[in-house]
Amino acid sequence: MIIYDLIFYLFAALTIVSAFFVVTLRNIVYSAFFLLFTFLGVTGLYVLLAADFIAIVQLVVYVGGILILLLFGVMLTNRITNVQVKSGTFQILPAVIGVGIFTGILVATMTNTKWRVLESEIPVTTVYNIGTLLLQDYVVVFELLGILLLVALIGAASMARR
Repeated sequence: MIIYDLIFYLFAALTIVSAFFVVTLRNIVYSAFFLLFTFLGVTGLYVLLAADFIAIVQLVVYVGGILILLLFGVMLTNRITNVQVKSGTFQILPAVIGVGIFTGILVATMTNTKWRVLESEIPVTTVYNIGTLLLQDYVVVFELLGILLLVALIGAASMARR
């Protein structure tokens, strides 16, 4: 086993274990701190994949922006010790239908010959190339991910309103 494999398994284990604790812990402050380790593990995986631009964006946007905002919001709330995270099971059918539709679209998109990464000969090394690929070749996937994020934001706002 070479050192690259060992580092990969270390980052993968860090990401999986900390993501498990994010979901299972009942204290939201501890969950937010484990989210930090999850983001850092994903950043390490991006670095190992030689996706330096995405790693820096992950570090700056998620760790530097969203997580810090989340931690400030949680810590400035005066009732953080009594927060009980509950999720009802009454909306399983719409969730299964939504995930099924999204998975079908994703599989149909990935089976397209332009999507296969191994057959791609376009070097993605600069921000200009990444932007060109996102807004020309993979615009459907980019838009689908935007719609998925919008649906997740609406669902989170709906859950927080109750």
